[in-house]
Amino acid sequence: MLYNGGTKSYRDSPVRYFEFGTVYRYERAGTLHGMLRVRSFTQDDAHLFCTPDNYPQEIEGVFDFCCHILDTFGFDYHVGLKTRPEGRLGTDAIWDMAENGLRAVLEKRAPGKYYVQEGDATFYGPKIDFTIRDCLGREWQGGTIQLDFNLPERFELEYTDADNSRKRPVMIHRAILGSFERFFGLLIEEFGGAFPLWLAPTHVRVLPIGETQLDYARSVADQLRKKGFRTEVDDTSDKLGKKIRNGKTAKIPYLIVVGQKEVEDSTITVESYHDGKLENVGTIDALSEKMGDEIARRVYRRKA
Repeated sequence: MLYNGGTKSYRDSPVRYFEFGTVYRYERAGTLHGMLRVRSFTQDDAHLFCTPDNYPQEIEGVFDFCCHILDTFGFDYHVGLKTRPEGRLGTDAIWDMAENGLRAVLEKRAPGKYYVQEGDATFYGPKIDFTIRDCLGREWQGGTIQLDFNLPERFELEYTDADNSRKRPVMIHRAILGSFERFFGLLIEEFGGAFPLWLAPTHVRVLPIGETQLDYARSVADQLRKKGFRTEVDDTSDKLGKKIRNGKTAKIPYLIVVGQKEVEDSTITVESYHDGKLENVGTIDALSEKMGDEIARRVYRRKA
């Protein structure tokens, strides 16, 4: 009903409303599955109001946004068009318009790369679904784009067109991630907890061999923090071997070992979670350059 608050003109289109909406669904106990299927979840939900002239461009933009997010995180996914169910709102003419609108976008953005699932849409409009295949080969519904000619009619939504006539907007419902819980559950499984550097909570952990190297370790950490990297120091009294094991167990992307030689030479010894010891990275500047490039290019890797 927010859309009906005040007069809307065709010049205002598209009008976009967005929320993090909490949804409750009574899933039976046997169907619950960790973070991937829960009874309470949060959607990145948006409702977009367009004119019949500009809704195709808006759907294309949302479609590209969904693809960009899934590609950035390295997910394996495919796209489907879900068409009218038996029990539905609206006339066949309205459904024809909506289905043809989504099909036209798919033919333009993913020709020959989408499937059609007849009768699987919601009761008020067809939709494009993004299905994510996880690291075990299971498929989960992710983002969705729904085109809706029916609800604007039922709620009597209107805008003033260029000729001063009153017309119905076209409504698009979209969720890019689908739900936060499922998206992050899939993300954790996809990388086995070893997140890409740009996504990892901690970029670097500095490991002093002993107490005499602690001040230098803290200095290294401070320099990296000033360069924008999330850095911590393991200042426990554990042996170096245990510090390294703890860092690898925590799947920290980069570990820096500093002993007396590093203190005297103002250097660092770096070990990568994926590549082991980095012989050619021996200074803070060299490591900063490597990590900066990795973050800028959104590199994602999986350990074999």
